[in-house]
Amino acid sequence: MKSYRKELWFNTPERVAFINITPEVEKAVKESGIREGLCLVNAMHITASVFINDDEPGLHEDYKRWLESLAPHAPISQYLHNRTGEDNGDAHLKRQVMGREVVVAITDGRLDFGPWEQIFYGEFDGRRRKRVLIKIIGE
Repeated sequence: MKSYRKELWFNTPERVAFINITPEVEKAVKESGIREGLCLVNAMHITASVFINDDEPGLHEDYKRWLESLAPHAPISQYLHNRTGEDNGDAHLKRQVMGREVVVAITDGRLDFGPWEQIFYGEFDGRRRKRVLIKIIGE
């Protein structure tokens, strides 16, 4: 069995953002040379997420509104976590809802998606550098 590791780095100017990273993950699969296996894509920060869904702008706005209604950023005093001097208590909760990672099968050297599926990096406490791990294993 072979394995391949690659990191992607992000620094979004917005506090909340969704970035389609499918092309970068597809590139990593190609670089790996693995034809049959699994691809893990993992947000390495506790205020960011990786998830799979449709690349449709209205859906992304719906996500932002829905997440903000579940865990509003302000007032920051509502979160006990923010007593540590942080202001990102909401970002931790949003990450928990959206998930930490995805695993996609690799078949015949390609990501084996269902219709409309794409991989996204979700940022909930932007304006600083964060990374995503891609780990591919297989033959």
